Order: sequence, then C-alpha cells, then structure tokens
Amino acid sequence: MEKHYFTVILEREEDGGYHAFYPALKGCHTQGDTLEEALANIREAMEAYLESLRAHGETVPAL
Repeated sequence: MEKHYFTVILEREEDGGYHAFYPALKGCHTQGDTLEEALANIREAMEAYLESLRAHGETVPAL
C-alpha cells in the first residue's frame, strides 16, 4: 500500500468548532466541535476521497 502525505489546515470557527481541509485535495473539507474531532473527521474524509479517486481511475495528486 502506497503512502501519501498531505498538509491539513485547521481553522477555528468564530461560532465554535473547527474547519479542517486538505488544500491539495479540492473539496475535501470537514468540521468538528473539538480539535480532536476535526482531526478524526478529516482523516476519514481523506480516506474516502482517495478511495473515490482510485475507484474512478483518477490519479492521487502529487505534492
């Protein structure tokens, strides 16, 4: 299994919680009420995103 490393951006929301996203993976965004939840959610989102790319025969973006 190949490994990929992506930078994740976490932003604190004004009304509470965190927004998390991978700039290299267009549209791969999520949120969480806590930092830990946002990190867990973005890992899950990334796995689903990469799985979808592979299922559609698309290339995983290179950094």
